[in-house]
Amino acid sequence: MTSLAHLASAPDVRLPAAQPKPTSLTGQSEAALEVWSDERTETGIWECEPGSFTAVRDGFHEICQILAGRATLTGEDGQVVELAPGSTVVLPDGWSGTWDVHETIRKTYVTIRTAR
Repeated sequence: MTSLAHLASAPDVRLPAAQPKPTSLTGQSEAALEVWSDERTETGIWECEPGSFTAVRDGFHEICQILAGRATLTGEDGQVVELAPGSTVVLPDGWSGTWDVHETIRKTYVTIRTAR
């Protein structure tokens, strides 16, 4: 039997101590809490302070639900997406671009590894 993973309140859950964000262009920190994972999928809560960072989705898709904060995503293809609480965004395998975080952002995420 597989166990159920549950968080009573994702917007309020305490995350581990923030760490420097490796791809930050402005010295940001981030924190994440993995809620559940298996061989192909991971889900959790992630938070990042204001600033800019680059991101590449290589070998996996990511689905995000924004819980708090605001950010602008700019893909290398020039597409711009504004994120705010309630926004859902799918970053498919191969997506790359920049996150400009305007207010500390918190999201739930699901990543799904692709077969390459």
